Amino acid sequence: MSSATVEERARKKAERKLEKQRQAAQHDLPRSMRPSAAVKTLTVVLLVLVLIYFLFPIYWAIIASTKTPAQMTGSNGMWFAVPLDQLPDAIATNYSKLLGWTRGNFWRWVLNSLIYSGVSALVGTIVSVMAGYATAKFNFRGKNAAIGIIMACMLMPAALLTIPQYSIFHTLHLTNTMLSIIIPCCVSPFGFFLGRTYAQSSVPDELLEAARIDGASEARIFFTIVLRLLAPAMVTIFLFLFVATWNNFLLPLMMVSSDTLKPVTLGLYGMVSLATFTDRGALMMGALLGVLPVIVLFLGLQRYWQSGLAAGSVKG
Repeated sequence: MSSATVEERARKKAERKLEKQRQAAQHDLPRSMRPSAAVKTLTVVLLVLVLIYFLFPIYWAIIASTKTPAQMTGSNGMWFAVPLDQLPDAIATNYSKLLGWTRGNFWRWVLNSLIYSGVSALVGTIVSVMAGYATAKFNFRGKNAAIGIIMACMLMPAALLTIPQYSIFHTLHLTNTMLSIIIPCCVSPFGFFLGRTYAQSSVPDELLEAARIDGASEARIFFTIVLRLLAPAMVTIFLFLFVATWNNFLLPLMMVSSDTLKPVTLGLYGMVSLATFTDRGALMMGALLGVLPVIVLFLGLQRYWQSGLAAGSVKG
């Protein structure tokens, strides 16, 4: 290897080192604002405790989903009741029991939950950002009153609205249909509030004026410019609505009675309500499989969700 090649590599290595130091210096805090070692240690300890708090239920559900009713009470609750080489058989046994207790409807319930949550979250996100953008960037008569009414709805318990909603949908002959769950879940006062906040801080008025001068219509401005600027907020609203609809129990309980239309939360509740039901291991298997789509969605959209939360804290 020639000396020129060695010198070139050394020079590039030194440049990369200087670049890393420069980037670290840009994000470094002044000495007076740097946390002490004790604060750093306490922060790490608290974060680890919070991590354990949130992951422990999932860990316990995984352990419990492999056990029989006798093993649920007669074995160590923190570990499997069978050797690791027998775990596939234990999982297969509980899975078959789960399908038996649900009469083969379990995956239909999961599909129903995906449809309810996905459609409601998608439509609700578009409605929220459209309403938020309109109230943030346009002036019209009754604007403040409309905002006040919508914000007041955030204080109203969802359970209080269930009976009036049932009466309305029963009058419209829409009970025991998918629309009776999707339509109410498409409306979110919190989504409107979040969409309006992001529109105020992330959509410059100068950009809108420039687009109008170029001859763009309001619909084109919204769908080609505004939606791209509000993408992080839309991901946050979508996740919020998806999880809220997935966890909704009272509304499906009131609206649907057919087994083929039940979401997974209501379906598992009906299984547990059976007088002959005793297999808690199969129940934990159903609960674990029922929460997996939400976990996968969060992990898949995590970076967009984090950027959305961070964007809301920075004034544009």
